[in-house]
Amino acid sequence: MMTQLTARTAPPKFTSRVLAGLMGAMLLAAPATAGDLDLDSYLETVREESGLPALAAAVVKDGKTVAVAAVGTRILGKDLPVTLDDRFHIGSNTKSMTATLAGMMVDEGRLRWDSSIGEVLGDDVKGMSESLANATLEQLLSHSSGIPSDNESIGDLYFNADVFDYNLSALRVHLIDQWKTNEITVPDGSPFQYSNLGYLIAGVMIEKTSGTTWEQLIRERIFEPLEMQTAGLGPQATYGKLDAPVGHRIGPDGTVTPMLWGPAADGPQVIAPAGNAHMSVVDYAKWAGWNAGAGERGPELVSADTLQQLHTPKVVTPIRKNPPPGTPGTGDYGFGWGFVEFDWADKPLMTHNGSNSMNLAKIVVDLDRDLAVVVMTNYPGTTADEAAGKVMQHLYEAYAE
Repeated sequence: MMTQLTARTAPPKFTSRVLAGLMGAMLLAAPATAGDLDLDSYLETVREESGLPALAAAVVKDGKTVAVAAVGTRILGKDLPVTLDDRFHIGSNTKSMTATLAGMMVDEGRLRWDSSIGEVLGDDVKGMSESLANATLEQLLSHSSGIPSDNESIGDLYFNADVFDYNLSALRVHLIDQWKTNEITVPDGSPFQYSNLGYLIAGVMIEKTSGTTWEQLIRERIFEPLEMQTAGLGPQATYGKLDAPVGHRIGPDGTVTPMLWGPAADGPQVIAPAGNAHMSVVDYAKWAGWNAGAGERGPELVSADTLQQLHTPKVVTPIRKNPPPGTPGTGDYGFGWGFVEFDWADKPLMTHNGSNSMNLAKIVVDLDRDLAVVVMTNYPGTTADEAAGKVMQHLYEAYAE
């Protein structure tokens, strides 16, 4: 049994290597407004103040990573320094990748934005409620279908013994079959309800029309074209190794347990389309930079029209007080992206948070400036959310001019 550590235990100080090159290009000098920013030192200060095990961040401008660093340790209280190649979990930030896969299916004529669940999955899931069958891909990707946020009954479907009897694609269909008779209702006012189940169903629609598993598609059509060599799915660390910053679970009494490998180290894999990707900060910067370029740079994963659809707000997000870290609390929502007015930016920015309750990641994209910032940590909760948000704001302000 691993010894539990208190939440107040301060990890030892470590700093990362400075990145000398990325994809064959020299690390660019920071713009004048970034001044003498030493990202390693800055992240280390924030990490120590917040008591985080590890903290990583990157800034991408005009397709070039202009600043990147990773500091801290893979396990709270242990002498296991992180590196720039270390994999961090991005949680629900995977949703923008699932939405992009859906966009590929639209471009190929396999799906339409208004394709309904019943139209695509009716032969595999017979007897769906009329309201569920009528929900569309566009509604699923924008959390506006009427499918509710995770609750106890939905959670029971994620965590059950059926996982031992099915491949993941079949397990997802089986899960929908178990939930199919539920009637769904769009709330009065904003239709927005943050729904992991909705993204699971969108993932099944992608699998059905492509004839390929979601897991294969995200590797072959996003990770590989963008040369995201560290990107993978599930828990960050290789089974039996401590080769990545592992997530940490905070108990009700404040004790902290590093979650190393196995099922407890990530959310259930059946909901992977809603959020189970991991990758290094360097590789996550590639995804951020590709989106910030708004299709002006390769690779051409989707058409320009489809990318614009992905980057366009669809529904208003009602204000939510104290939303769980990793879920939106205000703004608008598109397909896998939120659009938020921050008090430190001159216009709404494209953004998302991700957390599997053991890790946390943030991304913000300014399409007009071709600028993006990513922040990642292997720690959950409000403290991590506030620290990562502080870093995101600081780096955006430093490089936005």
